[in-house]
Amino acid sequence: MSLADLFLGEFEQEMAGTRKVLERIPDDKINWKAHPKSNTIGWVGAHLVEIPGWVEGTLTQDAWDLQPPGGEPYRTPPWTNRAEMLATFDKNIADAKRALAAASDGDFAKPWSLKMGGQTLFTMPRAAVIRTFVLNHTVHHRAHLCVYLRLNDIPVPGLYGPSADEQG
Repeated sequence: MSLADLFLGEFEQEMAGTRKVLERIPDDKINWKAHPKSNTIGWVGAHLVEIPGWVEGTLTQDAWDLQPPGGEPYRTPPWTNRAEMLATFDKNIADAKRALAAASDGDFAKPWSLKMGGQTLFTMPRAAVIRTFVLNHTVHHRAHLCVYLRLNDIPVPGLYGPSADEQG
């Protein structure tokens, strides 16, 4: 089995669960936040939408500079409603699946760097980037969003089995 096949199965499972959580974001709560230092529900949702969009660049480029010298710094795109988020999420998922399917085991072994202002923050194999900065990062922020849903008394979907809302 190729690395692409291994990643695709897990990617599809985690993104399907993530979509279930994104579907629960109410448009009237986009700007809600749990604490003044916290991000809004809308920002967390937008971040979950953008993460799978990083797959193609990770597999086809050698680096990403978050604040390229002389260029505009990267910002999480803002969304004003759930429908826009879901449409972009679905597009990012389709693009990511195509990129994963096209990658060879050798592509996953190539180094990739995250930079800021031209300075390298880290370099690691592309497989590690997909594992940590796409899959694990998605699971982390999906849980974050589930807590926000719970705090707003919005039923939380089951992800690895039924949730308390689905059992009751």
